[in-house]
Amino acid sequence: MGQIAFVFAGQGAQYPGMGKMLCEASPAARTVFEMADHIRPGTSRQCFEGTKKELSETNNTQPCVFTVDLACAAALREAGVEADGAAGFSLGEIPGLAYAGILSEQDAFRLVCKRAELMEQCSNNNDGAMAAILGLSTKQAEQLCREAGVWPVNYNCPGQLVAAGDAQAISALRRPAAAAGGRAVRLAVSGAFHSPAMSKASDGLAEELKGYSFRQPAIPLYSNVTAEPYGDDAADLIARQVQSPLLWQETIEHMIEAGFDTFLEAGPGTTLCGLIRRISPAVHTAGVENPESLAQAVRLVKGENH
Repeated sequence: MGQIAFVFAGQGAQYPGMGKMLCEASPAARTVFEMADHIRPGTSRQCFEGTKKELSETNNTQPCVFTVDLACAAALREAGVEADGAAGFSLGEIPGLAYAGILSEQDAFRLVCKRAELMEQCSNNNDGAMAAILGLSTKQAEQLCREAGVWPVNYNCPGQLVAAGDAQAISALRRPAAAAGGRAVRLAVSGAFHSPAMSKASDGLAEELKGYSFRQPAIPLYSNVTAEPYGDDAADLIARQVQSPLLWQETIEHMIEAGFDTFLEAGPGTTLCGLIRRISPAVHTAGVENPESLAQAVRLVKGENH
């Protein structure tokens, strides 16, 4: 019998109306939205009524996705499903900190608001962009990045590596990727995240985190930076994460080796479920973002006799 992991969705998963039905159906989810609105008034409104454009602004995206992620985890807990471990994709690691008990929910939400502000400032000062390189081996994709003068940053799954760097250089990846038998797809993000272009955001987070109180994890939370569980180095890992490559494939592989065989994606969309199935078709995955998908996830878990 394997273990259950919650994986928290990241930036790019957002969509208008996210979390609304779950908030209406789940008192536990509603409590998370109320917490967010108390600290950052209007967060629920943006999730439920914000336009695609409004939600795509980093200052809005990160607090809103955080809130939906954590609300989904709260609804799962309310339904009797607890995680044995967790991981988050980029910004998803911040609600992971709250779920794992490393930070309080309120501090984690304040942190994600500051993180969004710092990353948006960096993006405004750098003409950065990101693109997914698809259909090539990791070595081929890394070679393309070297030749183009951009950074390989998100190691998502076999055949999918994301590059970050100067916007023109990122756009120019299309031709060499196609010539190598793959393709490069520009992502709808406003900066070169997880690259040295975010160094000022990393410095700002390190300063911000001096005022936070960290606890020992109640469950293992796997770090994007190391692909290993957090230890006593939470502040360092959080600050480094925004300018370090995101080791998602390695993280999931380590979790599977540790006995996790059921991955529930908490938050908008099912992008992470798709990546995890590419990493290992043998594991069970389910997305949780509304009452219907919540019920399906509960059935999956109870069916697996966890």
